[in-house]
Amino acid sequence: MAKIIWVISILLLSFCDFPQADDKEKSEWLTTGNFHWRSTQPLISANQNALEPEVALKDPSILRVDNQWHLFATHRLVSGKVDMQYMRFTDWGEANHANRYPLKFQDAYHCAPQAFYFTPHKKWYLVYQAANNWLNPEATLPEHFTLAPVFSTTDNLNDPQSWSKPERMIVANEGNRAKPRWIDFWVICDLAKAHLFFTSDDGHFWRSETPIPDFPQGWSNPELVLKDTREELFEASHTYKIKARNQYLTIIEAIGDGRRYYKAWLADRLEGPWQPLASTKDKPFADALSNVEQMPVWTKSISHGELIRSGIDEHMEIDPEHLSFLYQGVDNDGYRGNKYGGIPWKLGLLELVELPK
Repeated sequence: MAKIIWVISILLLSFCDFPQADDKEKSEWLTTGNFHWRSTQPLISANQNALEPEVALKDPSILRVDNQWHLFATHRLVSGKVDMQYMRFTDWGEANHANRYPLKFQDAYHCAPQAFYFTPHKKWYLVYQAANNWLNPEATLPEHFTLAPVFSTTDNLNDPQSWSKPERMIVANEGNRAKPRWIDFWVICDLAKAHLFFTSDDGHFWRSETPIPDFPQGWSNPELVLKDTREELFEASHTYKIKARNQYLTIIEAIGDGRRYYKAWLADRLEGPWQPLASTKDKPFADALSNVEQMPVWTKSISHGELIRSGIDEHMEIDPEHLSFLYQGVDNDGYRGNKYGGIPWKLGLLELVELPK
């Protein structure tokens, strides 16, 4: 039965049109902060035929290049090992059956990728987080180097073996300025600077910056961008440039009531200030219990995901009239019945649709 439902979901995604509004209506969210989404059934899940038992494929970063989707994601095993995988496919209907290529940059924990093309260097970048036992083998760095931002580069996005070895984005003597437990790193550039955003799982949202010529090094002392409780401002922040507008959108995951959901803020500059757009439990960016349609319901959480970008470069541009959100979800039993490392996250896709009349 589950397989039949999955096939039906794929067919609907491929051949059915979502209710359409004109362009003005589709971008009204910029002023109203009202979002209404429709979700597919799970499109990609852990490989059930893998040699090593797998738990989840999660934390996606997605690009559309040369008529193919290029997906990077965290790969979590039953053994507790965490690394990354790469997949490419033409249509979402074939995504779950696409070849999966391991990105085993190191033996230690590394995950939560962000992929983009950095125009000044004419290279593809993969920004992700790596574990302390690789960064700090002699235990000489500050305690909050449990995780840290690293990067790899390639000239050939299609070759998963071509990525360079991980390098630190922030060196040891800069690390002691950062907030403990910094996590989920995200790079976005304006014309003059690169900005590094991250959260710390404690209600704090941070930003560092560096001049474009110095990227990926030379980061400033992190400054606090937003502050709330741990539940209201948790992790998995992503920041985007809104196409054809001098505005930026930040989305951040919240946690509570046995689920995850997303909130949103707007700003005219990456330096802020950030104004609430859909930033409460009653008015969220995406919440499976309030503004996401599912048929049938398969997830109670809208967790660590990425908006589908209209571009591929460091500006992280999205089209406000055509919003889609690739996210990780899980049913209630999977979320509540497992420790964090055992949650069987799967990837689904949200499409922004016309608000009901």
